[in-house]
Amino acid sequence: MKKTTLLINCLDKKGIIATVTNFILAKKGNTVYIEQHIDRELGEFFMRLECEFDQDEEKLALFKESFNTQVAENYNMHWEMYNTEKKPKLALFVSKYSHCLYDILGRYAAGELKVKIPIIISNHEDLRHIADSFNIPFKHIPITKENKQQAEAEQIETLKDYKIDFIVLARYMQILSSNFVDQFPNKIINIHHSFLPAFPGAKPYHSAYERGVKIIGATSHYVTSDLDEGPIIEQEVVRVSHIHNVQDFILKGRDLEKIVLSRAIKHHVERKVLVYNNKTVIFS
Repeated sequence: MKKTTLLINCLDKKGIIATVTNFILAKKGNTVYIEQHIDRELGEFFMRLECEFDQDEEKLALFKESFNTQVAENYNMHWEMYNTEKKPKLALFVSKYSHCLYDILGRYAAGELKVKIPIIISNHEDLRHIADSFNIPFKHIPITKENKQQAEAEQIETLKDYKIDFIVLARYMQILSSNFVDQFPNKIINIHHSFLPAFPGAKPYHSAYERGVKIIGATSHYVTSDLDEGPIIEQEVVRVSHIHNVQDFILKGRDLEKIVLSRAIKHHVERKVLVYNNKTVIFS
């Protein structure tokens, strides 16, 4: 059985669910899971559907063509269909912080993340030993103000060589150019060390500590050309108090970063994210 996931969004109209599921049935498919959401303000319909087909890849390609002409065009749908069993290829971008990298690779080695990680790219050599310990190729591409454009061109070429499906910035301390980001729409996941949009900047925990905050958080989002303004995938917070110092904030924050980033990766890999109007629908 070929397992597939179908993501749909379009203007809300009567009969969308029935039309889609009946079409799948007519093509000898079986719908095994379905979830839908309607944005009442925009009148927008969103659906995630899992189905199974006793068909080969060639017949599935014909199904996609028929679905597009007989269903999707009638509703003016934005839709994507994914092979559930195919593991997407993930490239990790890192700098010097190791906590998120260790967490992702640990989950990967344990089989918790259904991905392939063929390459780790960094602007520093510091974390090469971690990549070596997990037997993953590590590519060092140094970046300066003078060579940034050339370095990004090398990064992009490397991603193409490895046929990368999406990118995770695991505390990668470089701002990506608009040219880079535009080539990977909704395919670059970042972890931000604060509960956006509060306390941005280089020392968010120090700023939060000085303000006497009672919670700190972390945010994972897709990267857009607007810095830290991309669609949010996952967030989490933890309570703090006057008894905690800056180092406590940092340690708690790093734990949150690992948890939030891993959740965001899972949501993306399991095709549970639909992006619209710079926001996301996250299906359960």
